[in-house]
This record gives sequence, C-alpha cells and structure tokens, in this order.
Amino acid sequence: MKKLERVHPNRQVLAFIFVVLVSRVRPEPIRYSVLEETESGSFVAHLTKDLGLGTGELAARSARVVSDDDKQRLQLDGQTGDLLLREKLDREELCGHIEPCVLHFQVFLEMPVQFFQGELMIQDINDHSPVFPAREVLLKIPENSQTGTLFPLLIAEDLDVGSNGLQQYTISPNSHFHILTRNHSEGKKYPDLVQDKPLDREEQAEFSLTLVALDGGSPPRSGMVMVRILIIDVNDNAPEFVHTPYRVQVLENSPLDSPILRVVARDADAGNFGSVSYDLFQASDEIKQTFSINEVTGDILLKKKLDFEKIKSYHVEIEATDGGGLSGKGTVVIEVVDVNDNPPELIISSLTSSIPENAPETVVSIFRIRDRDSGDNGKMICSIPDNLPFILKPTLKNFYTLVTERPLDRETRDEYNITITVTDLGTPRLKTQQSISVLVSDVNDNAPTFTQTSYTLFVRENNSPALHIGSVSATDRDSGANAQVTYSLLPPQDTHLPLASLVSINADNGHLFALQSLDYEALQAFEFRVGATDRGSPALSSEALVRVLVLDANDNSPFVLYPLQNGSAPCTELVPRAAEPGYLVTKVVAVDGDSGQNAWLSFQLLKATEPGLFGVWAHNGEVRTARLLSERDAAKHRLLVLVKDNGEPPRSATATLHVLLVDGFSQPYLPLPEAAPAQAPADSLTVYLVVALASVSSLFLFSVLLFVAVRLCRRSRAASVGRCSVPEGPFPGHLVDVSGTGTLSQSYQYEVCLTGDSGTGEFKFLKPIFPHLLVQDTGREIKENPNFRNSFVFS
Repeated sequence: MKKLERVHPNRQVLAFIFVVLVSRVRPEPIRYSVLEETESGSFVAHLTKDLGLGTGELAARSARVVSDDDKQRLQLDGQTGDLLLREKLDREELCGHIEPCVLHFQVFLEMPVQFFQGELMIQDINDHSPVFPAREVLLKIPENSQTGTLFPLLIAEDLDVGSNGLQQYTISPNSHFHILTRNHSEGKKYPDLVQDKPLDREEQAEFSLTLVALDGGSPPRSGMVMVRILIIDVNDNAPEFVHTPYRVQVLENSPLDSPILRVVARDADAGNFGSVSYDLFQASDEIKQTFSINEVTGDILLKKKLDFEKIKSYHVEIEATDGGGLSGKGTVVIEVVDVNDNPPELIISSLTSSIPENAPETVVSIFRIRDRDSGDNGKMICSIPDNLPFILKPTLKNFYTLVTERPLDRETRDEYNITITVTDLGTPRLKTQQSISVLVSDVNDNAPTFTQTSYTLFVRENNSPALHIGSVSATDRDSGANAQVTYSLLPPQDTHLPLASLVSINADNGHLFALQSLDYEALQAFEFRVGATDRGSPALSSEALVRVLVLDANDNSPFVLYPLQNGSAPCTELVPRAAEPGYLVTKVVAVDGDSGQNAWLSFQLLKATEPGLFGVWAHNGEVRTARLLSERDAAKHRLLVLVKDNGEPPRSATATLHVLLVDGFSQPYLPLPEAAPAQAPADSLTVYLVVALASVSSLFLFSVLLFVAVRLCRRSRAASVGRCSVPEGPFPGHLVDVSGTGTLSQSYQYEVCLTGDSGTGEFKFLKPIFPHLLVQDTGREIKENPNFRNSFVFS
C-alpha cells in the first residue's frame, strides 16, 4: 500500500476525540464488482451516494482509498465522488485459481477521521485457452492390457475459473479408446484414456490420436495435444507405490538440497520388468524449479527456497516406471510450515510534524501494521516508550492512532523522538522500529522575568550627561518573537518626580542612562519602575523596581557661620586677663553642605599675633587660652583659624578672630583705634557679655544700683560705641540645620537674623528657638533675659 501523503499542519488538530473516531467506522463493507481486463479509468461506483455523504464532502475531508496489498489499483475522484480503476485488472494475476477473487480496500476520511471497508469482486472473463504442457504425449501400452484399463494423460491448464475454466476432454474418433474426464479433489479435471477393446501389437503397433481440452466459455476455447500410443510386449505387472498419497511437512527455511521425502514403488515382475525408476509426473514449472527426485532412490530434494507467504502447500505427482514400460502413479502432498522469517511492517498514513504547546488531545500520526507470517508468527504487539506524553489507540484492522496524552509544554521539552516498536509473537520474536520526530511549537505563555525584583544603582553627583549608570535584564522562556524583550520606563508613582528628564532606558538591552548631571544636595535618591514586554500576541510583561542612590562628592567648601567673614568690621572677643588656662574664648561655628566624611570638619590655628597664647580644639572649633595671661601680653590679638573637611581632595575655609584682653568686664570698653566711624557696630553678644559680667561683679556692692547701672551702661555703650557690624547682602537661610554636621555637638536649630531696628543695628546671633536655653560654660549658667531680645543674664 502506498503511504498516504502527510497531513498539512493546519489539519493537525482533529475535531473529535478518538472514541467518536472509532464509532464512525462502517461496520459492514460496501461491495462492488467489475470484469477483469476492464480499461483503466473505468467507473466502478459512486462512493458519495453509497457512503451517504454530501456532495463535495469527500474532497473536503481529504478522502483516500487504501488497498490491502502494496499496489494502489483504485483511485478516487474527490470532486465527483466516483471510484475509478487506476489500472487494468488481471484476475488470474491477482487471485490465480482462488474464487471468488476479491480485492479488499478501505476508504479513509480525515477531519474527522472515518473508515469504510470495501470489497471489489473481479469477475472472470474467458480470456485464456486450455494449454497442455507438451506438444506430444508418448504412451506405451502392453498388448495384454485389459479392456476398461485407464491410462492417465496430460492435463491441460486453464487460468480461467468457473464456467470459463476447463470443462471436458475429447479425443479423435477411434475404435479402441475413448476419453473419461474425472474431477480431482482440488477441482481439476483429469483425462484418462479408457481401453475399449483388446489390443494386438501384431495387428496395429501404434496409434496417433488428438486429445482436445475444452473450456465452458462462450464461445468456448480449446487446446490440443498429440497422443502417440505404442503397443509393447507383455509386461503384466506395473509398479505400485507403497503409500499414496504421501504427506510431509517442510520448514520454509529448510536448506537447499536437503532431502524431503523418499518414495518407494514395488514391481512384482522380475528382471528388467521389475526394475523401477522414479520421475516427476506432469510437473509444472514451479514444481520443477522447487523439487527434484532421484530416479534410482526416489528421494525428493529441495532445489529452491520455500516461502510460506507465497505458497503454503505443493501437490507433486510422481511416476514409477519399470523396465517393461509399465508405470504407477503416486501423489506427494508437501505442506510448507511457517517460520518467523518476516519482521512486522509499519506503514504511516498520516503524520503531523509540529504541535502547538498547550493544545488539547491532538492526533500525531495514523499508521497501519502487518506481518506476512501466520499464526503466532503473524500476531503483533505495538508499543511506544512509557515516559512520553503520548498514547497509542488501536482502530480498525491493525490501524493505530498516535495522540497526545496531555497538553505539551515547549519550555519543558521542545522536541520528542517517538520510537514506535512493533513486535510479533513468533520464536524468535522479530520487531520493527520506526522513529517519529515531533516538534512543539511555541505559544506565548511566559511573561519576561527580571533577574532581580529590585535593582539598586549608584551614581556619583556631578556626573556627565548620558552616563551609563547600570542595567536591568529580563529573560523569557518562550522562543522567537515571544522571547524578544523590550524595556521601557513605567510612569512614576510620584507625579512630582521628573523621571523623563532624569533617566532613559535602551529598549533593546535594558541599559540605563542619566540624562543630566545630578546634585546630591538637591536629590539624594529616587526610584522608578521599569517594564519588560515580549513581542508575543498577546504581549506579556513584568516590572521591576530600580532605586538610584546619588553618591556625595566633595563639591562644597566649609561655610563659617560664626564669626561672620564678609569684609565688614570684625567682632571682638573680650577675654579677662585673669582667665585661667583653657578659658573658652569663643567657638568657631561652621557647616558643610556635603555629607559623610566630606562634611567632617576639623579646625586648625594657622596664624596668631602671639603664638602659644591661644589654641583651637580640632574637633569642635572651640578657641581657648593655652596659658595664664600676663600684663606683658598685648591687648589686641588676631587669630586665623583654618576649617577643613575630610573629603578627597579636601576643601577648606578660614575664619579671622579678634581678641581683646581686658582687666575686667567693668573696665570701660573703648572703640578700637582702627574702627572707622562709618563702620558697622560691634558684635552684640560681646556687649551683652560685658554688661552681664559687670553686673555680676557689682551685685554684692551695689545691689540697689544694679538695675540702674546696667540700664545706663547699656544705653551709654549703645550710643557711644559702634557695635558689631552686620554684613549686608544675603545670608544662607533663616534656619540652618546642623544636625550631625559642622561643629555643633547637640541637635539644635539656631536663628540667625538682623533686628528690625536699623538705628541700633542690633544683631541676633545663635538665638535658640526654644523659650529657654541653658548653655554650660566653665561652670556658669547663662539664661535668656526675656526683657531684651538679645540679652543674657549670667548666674
């Protein structure tokens, strides 16, 4: 049988489950008949009508006609639904003497699968004449043969069957013989020559008669052979076989020249008349090619390999002839015993090479198996490996359907090599294997997956625009376009974040770029979401969180809050000459806009009017006396303090301090000679300290006049002495948060501003925002005086 063409991939999913497929097999075959030798292309039947199908349904369902043998002798017109002959049929070639001659076929429909069985009976016509195996027959008859003796003659072969086959024999008219036609057990007709009257060799030693074989056709056909009859001298005993018929079984794989059987015939005569020789009698060409007989011993030998699948038995006629010409006939029935010499065959009718993943039960292949052996040697078992998601379902007449057991997953396995094994039950068992490759096509059922659920990227401030700051990556388990990932920025949850102006992403590889230079002091960190979308249909996507941390760079120099460094007249710090070593003169207050170690400040005394008199604490900027003061020390001192951060490279600033040594706070404070009248007033804090110290020293002597003296002293100094000047121009901020930075060790907020009275130019410095602030300074407690905006009372 020819292999059916492979089903197109778009037919790969059948509409019905397999139970429905089996139920649609026509239980009874449809039967047709046709005369042999009918021309090819001749009409046989109208299948559409006989199968009860609609017009054009055979073509729509891809109908096929499949014969049981390996030749395709029928064809189907899918448009008209007509069953036609593909070639001229010869009944004798197809069936030989088997009657009736039936050609079995199946009609196979796809979408859905359906089978119909059919039988085509090939009717015989009288297209063959009887034929004798020889042109002349020599028959020797002893003269003493009795009336009524039968002499077997050559039989004629007629390939036709039934009424067209051989029917009778006739012989030319004579007075001594007539023909008797006998029926053999196999249905063949044998001619026997019957002696009608005694023979006399001296009267007539030879007869020449014509034997005619007639068939039953209309008109009848005939064949003839010349029969020469020689009358020989008396030999009154013919050889006789000991056993007839002989029966023997021979394995089909028996070796050549092996003895099959020995026949024995005995003759009661003596001498030459009793000597017997053996020969095959009227053997066909097939028998002569297959067997031979030893004329002396009677051994029958095998000359040709036997094939049970072609010929299952042989009827061999043998003849034993004595020296006087008398002969006896015998029959040997040789039965060929089947051996398991034919492996099973597997013929694929339909094959689907690609199956989409996640599809329901799908037909992969439809195939047929057969074994030319018989019995257990022809029984077969069909199987596939157990570890595959496929199952075999048997259908009609050794047809099998290979279907998926469950939906397949391409990401787990994208290709299957299915080995179909067909094993017979013979001894030894023979098997046939055929592999089928099935590809699992991809369906977009996997969303892209990021390598991390969140990414943290670091970028140093003051970066160059378009700087590559990092990457995100996502993978997709699908293939082809379903696995091609495109990256994008998702809308930020914080609508105030200008994400589009901060970063961009490469849609192909997920590289992230900073679009502008970042400033740590303005933006320390920001986060956004990125999406990864595949190109499947429908597209699937996922997202990940990206957090960008801006790293600080040392791009801000320390800024000195106190004392102010703006080119105006400097503030003067008063130090009593009686101060002990370590006396706190003042404190340099500075901050740094950076963070971390870039904002760690250290202080260093660069220059001093008198080295060794004052010192600066490196960590907090406190300026203290290094030794006891003496009368010989100059009254005015100028100190230059360096403030440096811990960045790389470090940045620094300087602060200039003016220190005035006084004998006591009660001593009148004179304006500095170098202070011009047009300069701004001195530091108000220093004035408050002088007034407070003077009030404390006079408290015990002048308790009554204390308040008046303090008021008069304050007004006098405000009118006569220029106070600390306040720089014009901008000052960084109203509230300066120095928590954890600069030189302040406590977490306070200080207000730095000018008073609204331009006449006095009063300067409020480091006023705490709390109602009362206690400052511990060498054992003295300073409290804010609620009656004055910038007055303190020492106790």
